[in-house]
Amino acid sequence: MTLPASRAAWCFLSGLSLLLAGAGPACAQWGDSYDAPRGGDYQSPRRRARDYYRDDDGYAARQANRRYAPPPQEAPRQFYWPWEDRPAPPQVAPVPSARPAPPRNRGYADDGRSSHDDGRAVRRRPRPAPVVAQPKPVAPKAEPTTRIAVFGDTLAGHLGGGLSNVFEDNTEIGVVDRSKADSGLVRKDVVDWPKAAEEFLKANPKTTYALVMMGSNDRQPIREGDQTLDPLSDRWRTLYAERVDALIKVFTDAKIPLIWVGAPPMRSESLTKDIAAINDIYRERVAKAGQTYVDIWPGFVDDRNRYTATGPDLEGQEAKLRTADGVHFTKAGARKMAHFADVELKRMMGTGAPPAQPALAAPVAVAPQPPLEGEAAKLDDAAAIDRQITAMLPSLPEPPGIPALPVKPLAGPVVPLGRAEVTPGGTLISGRPRDTDPSGTVERALVRGAAPLPQPGRADDFKWPPG
Repeated sequence: MTLPASRAAWCFLSGLSLLLAGAGPACAQWGDSYDAPRGGDYQSPRRRARDYYRDDDGYAARQANRRYAPPPQEAPRQFYWPWEDRPAPPQVAPVPSARPAPPRNRGYADDGRSSHDDGRAVRRRPRPAPVVAQPKPVAPKAEPTTRIAVFGDTLAGHLGGGLSNVFEDNTEIGVVDRSKADSGLVRKDVVDWPKAAEEFLKANPKTTYALVMMGSNDRQPIREGDQTLDPLSDRWRTLYAERVDALIKVFTDAKIPLIWVGAPPMRSESLTKDIAAINDIYRERVAKAGQTYVDIWPGFVDDRNRYTATGPDLEGQEAKLRTADGVHFTKAGARKMAHFADVELKRMMGTGAPPAQPALAAPVAVAPQPPLEGEAAKLDDAAAIDRQITAMLPSLPEPPGIPALPVKPLAGPVVPLGRAEVTPGGTLISGRPRDTDPSGTVERALVRGAAPLPQPGRADDFKWPPG
């Protein structure tokens, strides 16, 4: 069968086009990989020769891509025979999230066990209950039966605070702080202490004890009329002692026991010296009035009697007792200072007689009468009860008598001083006669005071050569 010429020509051209279209892929498949660009298009040999020397994507780049190109990965198989092992699926790491995951709620059973996802039960350790500090029991406020008033300057304020700390648990004792800072006995324009104390005692007649402490502000001149007296001069001491007596007289007239607390040493040496002189005035005037003076100086100095800011507290532990200014006290120092006054206060409270109560009628003394025969002794008859107890006890042997000791005479024999000598020269009659001194050594050494002659071999023999 023969085809027409036009149809034969059309078939030839179609086959030629198909041949040319398949030549490129065949070359890329069977030729070198560097002959084709990255896109897989066919290139002419002339163009490939020029590409060897390109810097951007030439021969070196293509060689690197071919050398370090990852091996082709085969597609995962979808079908496996029953005797083949199916590979495990690849594990993909979870991508971290910016927001933290909420905590997993764990349910706890009533028996103290926690349930987990894996079914294991872990016993939960019970947490100890929080320790809650028990509040200190507050004593009910009551009217104190003993009132202690404190008068003085800023140091007396520390004294009052220390005493309040001492008696804080005792509701029967109350401390009243009547101190005034920057006051003293020199400046009456600040506080006139005799007048202020008298007015306070009149307004508070139930005051039991009084304490006074001052002196830290009194190292200054005293004005007397037109004169200005220098501190610690003779006239100054006289006027200051009179003012101390005036303040003591207020408490003496009110029949209130007074405890005058001396001032402590200061950091300034000159101030400490003057404070010691002022304390001497306090001690003398208080003792003259029959009141009590308390010296706290030994509690705030070192072993060399010098000022120290630290020292043992009431518990014997080293503590800071004075503040940075070298005058005032810390809380521990105030408590230690109050201890000195507390000792005297407790002594007065223990030995003081109770206040006299008004009697309705004068008691009549009745002499005890012995009970009659056959009559039982009354329980309130102490003498009768003692007699009955003594009669019931067995008789004890009499103690042996104490031997008499010789009585020493009050004075020896009286000898007249003007009578004649019994032994001329002072020689005793019973004594042996003196040895003669032929060499005159005794007279020369004891009478004339000359050194005795050295004897050979004795320590005072300095002759050379010796012997």
